[in-house]
This record gives sequence, structure tokens and C-alpha cells, in this order.
Amino acid sequence: MSKPAAWPDTPDRLPFPVVDNHCHMDMPPRDLLGMTVDEALDRAASVNITRIVQVGCDLPGARWAVETAAAYDSVVAAVALHPNEAPRLAQAGQLEDALAEIDSLAGSGDHVRAVGETGLDYFRTGDEGKEAQHHSFREHIRMAKRHEKALMIHDRDAHADVLEILDDEGVPDRTVMHCFSGDADFATECVERGAFLSFAGTVTFKNAENLREALLVTPRDRILVETDAPFLTPSPHRGQPNASYLIPLTVRLMAGVLGISEEELCRDINANTDRAYGGTWPDRV
Repeated sequence: MSKPAAWPDTPDRLPFPVVDNHCHMDMPPRDLLGMTVDEALDRAASVNITRIVQVGCDLPGARWAVETAAAYDSVVAAVALHPNEAPRLAQAGQLEDALAEIDSLAGSGDHVRAVGETGLDYFRTGDEGKEAQHHSFREHIRMAKRHEKALMIHDRDAHADVLEILDDEGVPDRTVMHCFSGDADFATECVERGAFLSFAGTVTFKNAENLREALLVTPRDRILVETDAPFLTPSPHRGQPNASYLIPLTVRLMAGVLGISEEELCRDINANTDRAYGGTWPDRV
């Protein structure tokens, strides 16, 4: 496997602390490019990204997220089975056991703040996998309610079914639409259900006018920001690996779209994050 492109240069520091609401520090190319967790957190803190939500998408990732959040005060964990994991586990007869372990991890302490990323993904999973995805999503919604955690939703090419299942199960008190991918109409439907919308580097892409329109109709008290690192690197660094220290590029674009100052948006995002995840946690200093 070829070595990934080098890390992008560090952008200018933001004027107020901001949280990366969705990150995968356990995934390559961090190890391949020699960035430790401490280095990732320090580099993020150098540009005022002082807290991170580390997200597990399978059992090893969920365990790693919980262990890392327990070891670093500035990190909290989200745990779940990614929707693309559900059909694979179901086919192997392992889905129920895996869900039971996620349930246990979700209740393992205050350093676990969310059940996610769960949801539906019809881009990589066809009709044959929908039943397993729907079952897994419903079980995660119930976990979030049972443990009083935020529900973090992955939604790709499945907007209508995501809303239908949410409405059927009942929307948890705190719900985050991870890497929001819809248009202004879908943003309005999500907000009407009380959801926070988390915007990733995709909002900076030239062809993402639908996301910028969605941002404009999202109330400022419902806006979050994330990397989804190491994926979805913001412009102008598409094609290079992503990490939390690149959040300023996304925040600056969002502030420009909204016509407000960087500091105003940073303060909004910071306060919204605390409400979304049930309280504050310490900054990386």
C-alpha cells in the first residue's frame, strides 16, 4: 500500500475554542504518517480545537474510543456499529452479540457521551442489507434513550427512511446529524425534530451549494462542526489526510456563508456542543 499524502499545513488559530464533533483518530493514515494521539490533540489545541468526540464504528473502534476517552480528559467517546457493519454481522450471525457489547460500552461512564455513528447507508449496502440496517438503527436509538446519551446519525442516501424510523421510535432528546448531507428542506425537517446538524469539510467543496443552503436555514443554536477525519478534508486540501487541526478551514467558510464573525460562530458551536452531548468536558491545554 502506498504511503498517503503528507499532512496539510496548519491553518491560522481560531479566536475561540471549538470542538471537533466527529473524529476517527484510530484510523489510518495517522499511524502511517507517524502522528500519535498526543500529537494529534496538541496540534488541534494549537489552533483552538480543544475538545474532540472520538467515534467508534465497529467493536474494535468502539473499544478504542472508550479507552482513549478514559485516558484523555479532552476526548469523549461515541460508540456504535456503523450501518455498513450491520449486514456483515447479521450474515455472520454476530449482530445481536455485537449490539449487546455496544450497549454495555454506551453505559460504561460519563466519558461516553453518544451512541453513534448509527443510522442508514444505502450507498454501499443494497436492498439485501436494509433489514439488518433498520434493525440495528432501531436498537441504537433505544440504547441512546436508555443510557440518556446523544444519538449520532449517519445518513447516506437514506433521508426518508432515517426520518421514518426516528418518528416511529421517537426522537431522543439529543440527536446529531453527523456530516449533514441533505439540502435546505431536509435540514428544516431535521431541525423540526430537534436535531443538531454537524457540518464537515464537504461544506467547503465547490459543488456543495446544497450544504451551504442547508447551513443558511439551520438555526445558529443547532450548528455543529466536525472533521470525520481522516476523511472529507476541507478545501483547499482535498486529497490529503484530514485531522482535527484543520477544523478552522471549515469554520471560516461557514462563518462567511452565515455572514457572522469567526468568534461568533466558534462561541455558538462550543455552546451547542455542550448541549448536544449533555454537558462540558475539559479543554486540551
